[in-house]
Amino acid sequence: MKMRQTWRWFGPQDPVTLQDIKQTGAEGIVSALHHIPHGEVWPVAEIQKRKAEIEAAGLTWDVVESVTIHESIKTRTGNYQHYIDLYKASLRNIAACGIRTVTYNFMPVNDWTRTDLDMVMPDGSRALYFNWFDLAVFDVHILKRKNAAQDYSQAVLQEAESRFKRYTQEQLDYLVNIVMFGIPGEKKQTLEQMREKLEWYQAIDRDALRENLRHFLREIIPVAEELGLKMAIHPDDPPFNILGLPRIVSTADDLRYILSAVPGKSNGICFCTGSLGASAQNDLVQMAREAGDRIHFVHLRNVSKDAHGNFFEDDHLGGDVDMYAVMKEILSIQQGLSEPIPFRPDHGHQMLDDLNKVTNPGYSCIGRMRGLAELRGLQEGICRSEGW
Repeated sequence: MKMRQTWRWFGPQDPVTLQDIKQTGAEGIVSALHHIPHGEVWPVAEIQKRKAEIEAAGLTWDVVESVTIHESIKTRTGNYQHYIDLYKASLRNIAACGIRTVTYNFMPVNDWTRTDLDMVMPDGSRALYFNWFDLAVFDVHILKRKNAAQDYSQAVLQEAESRFKRYTQEQLDYLVNIVMFGIPGEKKQTLEQMREKLEWYQAIDRDALRENLRHFLREIIPVAEELGLKMAIHPDDPPFNILGLPRIVSTADDLRYILSAVPGKSNGICFCTGSLGASAQNDLVQMAREAGDRIHFVHLRNVSKDAHGNFFEDDHLGGDVDMYAVMKEILSIQQGLSEPIPFRPDHGHQMLDDLNKVTNPGYSCIGRMRGLAELRGLQEGICRSEGW
């Protein structure tokens, strides 16, 4: 059995239309109600409306990505139990509409973080990039986080200071917008809002954040089990502590902790090869093998890293991640399951005609279509050679 080919769509405002997606070879859609504020219940009527739009295009809504977790839940402060109850209500509404897989993350304050959304590749296409020197420029010199300098090496601090002095105001403003970009379609936060949220985490270390996640899982997984939902936690992106915040979904040990915290089958992983692959310490094949049938969703993306730990998003079959070995391992897991695991080409280079269009960073059409075509071919070749 093969994995199911899906595509992320950010809703009616997405520059990539459902008709475009239909032509890529994708079978299902990964989407969310980004217009619903974090913490509020997703109404059945809104879920049904989005589902009807997708089905009218001849596709199916396979995965919700994501029902965002309110910061009160992550910090276990304020009226956090109320927000957990609202989260459960959203899950019940999603299940009532026939969707069975929900992806979410537990990253504090910021979602995925990059320092450049337009790195020019040798072929002229553009990729997303993470650079520690520029992150330090933002953190130390723009955000001015208290004691931020303690989190960087002297070499990084010296280069960051040099860059801060020579960057124009336009370059500095660009950097701020990139680091705080967030999820397309959602409200952007300000520097002051970020500083305020960072204060909430002053007393929360790795152990405390882990315990907060475990509490959340113990609340929602029994509900998910009852509803027949598969919950798939997305790894931290990037998988390092940044901006003074702990990361708890970044390593093999983290995944073991999460899966053992609540052993129910609904408690699973969104296996993102790009996020996990950004750390040289992660053996992705072994991590997939250990997670086994608790992998509920797969993001296939590749990265190339340098000696400083900076990385850019490479071609889907290029980069440091051995995509053949990872896909073969996940397909081996797939053979023991009765239903196909959904996967999607995660991100893609802005290329060809898309270079002249306004696109969501990482989510232009042609680059992802190239990635999907390569991944479909890789999957077909592995399945045929293995007799699957």
